[in-house]
Amino acid sequence: MPLYAYKALDSTGKAIGGLVDAESQRSARQKLRGSGIYPIALAEERQGGARARTPLGLPFLGERVPAPELAAVTRQFATLVGAGLPLVESLGALAEQTERERLKRALAQVRQQVLEGRGLAEALAEHPRIFSPLYVNMVQAGEASGALDVVLGRLADYTENQARLLAKVRSALTYPLIMLVLGSSVLFFLVSYVVPKVTRIFQETQQQLPALTVALLWFSGLVARWWWLGLLLLAGGAFALRAYARTPAGRLRLDHLQLRVPYLGRLAQKLAVARFARTLATLLASGVALLPALDIVKNIVNNVVLARAIEEARDAIREGQSIAPPLRASGLFPPLVLHMVAVGERSGELETMLARAADAYDSEVENAVTGLTTILEPIMIVFMGGVVLFIVLAILMPIFELNRVIR
Repeated sequence: MPLYAYKALDSTGKAIGGLVDAESQRSARQKLRGSGIYPIALAEERQGGARARTPLGLPFLGERVPAPELAAVTRQFATLVGAGLPLVESLGALAEQTERERLKRALAQVRQQVLEGRGLAEALAEHPRIFSPLYVNMVQAGEASGALDVVLGRLADYTENQARLLAKVRSALTYPLIMLVLGSSVLFFLVSYVVPKVTRIFQETQQQLPALTVALLWFSGLVARWWWLGLLLLAGGAFALRAYARTPAGRLRLDHLQLRVPYLGRLAQKLAVARFARTLATLLASGVALLPALDIVKNIVNNVVLARAIEEARDAIREGQSIAPPLRASGLFPPLVLHMVAVGERSGELETMLARAADAYDSEVENAVTGLTTILEPIMIVFMGGVVLFIVLAILMPIFELNRVIR
């Protein structure tokens, strides 16, 4: 639906501006007048630039909103609401300030729906690709409690924290990944192009070649002749694995395997537990009840095995149990988290203890990633050096042999 920017006068004669979605300019004017707003100027917002920036150039994929940008908008929203600005005006100001077209349109539509009498959380739920169930439920709790600005501030803190943690993980893994790609490219170039040219002279002399050189020639010929088949098999394997992961049985199997991989499984578990604790603490502190909060949390741990454990804990709580025993029975949650959950339940400060557990596991994740990169870098250097040494020896050994024969 087209989006129109307008300048208008409200019922008191005050000049205002904003965005409204409608089928046409006439519909937009009627929509504004029906809300007690009298437009002075109305112009359609162009969408061509936004479509050009979508992934792979395909407009239907939509433009994602990065977590840091959503956190910044949420913090601005909290500031405006906390300053006493009406909700509709706050949403209009946010829509005008943001430069990302997808978010601008969503905020304008939310503003229009709020203006028509819908609740803020209900309007936000119409845009699930931008506002997650966690976001919507926290806003709903803030509306019900009358502390919307406080809840929005917590949402901004939570979003920033999660974005910061993921950014640290990505930045720590960027160097090894770049090194792997560049090293693999250099080795592919050496084996498929350089080695055949250098070793051709040995084949022309028809001398008996060392086993190392024969092995290198065989592998070089294999790569030069069938590299395209290797790429096709790699792409086909990745596609098949992704399709298998989309099935319930496949996702469950792969998530089981993920948790069992040495070192990486522990890292994935710590990351999921940190997200579980942080999200549950944020929801409880914002006034969301425990059972609905667990329903939300099970969908954000990104692991079916852990999600099932959380779902079983929710069912046990519904039957009258406390939260710690069913989590302990799953065997998937570390003793520190279980202990802090039990203490929090007894003391009535569950959200506080969960937040402390999340802080502890965020630090553990950062330390684990740093340790992983520290281990990966020398291993990759030694591996690349070993491959280069193999190539050098395979080339030099026939040269030494030929030199000895000539003498």
